Amino acid sequence: MSQEEFNSAAVPLCAEDVQGDDRWKSLHSRFVSDCKDKEPDVLFVGDSMVQLLQQYEIWKELFSPLHALNFGIGGDTTRHILWRLENGELENIKPKVIVLWVGTNNHEHTAEEVVGGIEAIVQLINTQQPQAKVVVLSLLPRGEKPNPLREKNTQVNTLLKRSLVKFSKMQFLNVDIDFVHSDGTISHHDMFDYLHLTQMGYAKVCKPVYELLVQLLEETPEEKQIILS
Repeated sequence: MSQEEFNSAAVPLCAEDVQGDDRWKSLHSRFVSDCKDKEPDVLFVGDSMVQLLQQYEIWKELFSPLHALNFGIGGDTTRHILWRLENGELENIKPKVIVLWVGTNNHEHTAEEVVGGIEAIVQLINTQQPQAKVVVLSLLPRGEKPNPLREKNTQVNTLLKRSLVKFSKMQFLNVDIDFVHSDGTISHHDMFDYLHLTQMGYAKVCKPVYELLVQLLEETPEEKQIILS
């Protein structure tokens, strides 16, 4: 691979135990064990946006009845997701749908590189779980006021919507719904720290996700993919 083609966002990486408590590896080991003990129809994989979802009542209301597992770890990038999925988190299970939500923590990567990392994850899922339909969720805006990271996430979403059509059994779902007000600000009622969602924020995101999951779980394998925006 030439220097121009190299994209570190698409290279698997085991998270460094910076804080010394080995929590990341412990969570990963728990997820691998869950794969041996449970039979999910839906698998959520991602960073803190996925992880924190399980702490809200809406997870029990909407997603638990769909036999969903939550494999979210705060701070994860595309690199960490790749490593986790390559090291046991896709073994011994056959989910019908896998929901992927990652990319906002790839601070060192360009929008194009983030998209390349997400593409690598989708390709890995297609290879290891060919029966599964994949739903890639758009990145959300971040920061109370307009800022470069928010602009990058918007660019990632634009590129993702175009690039992911080449994958079979894949859907891109835009969940950036009414978070940015007309003056360019985000409310703490939706994102308590202007990044992570409140219960109200998750309610906005989860409704379209749930509706799509119900549709995908019901439809036949012959039906074609759709791009939703």
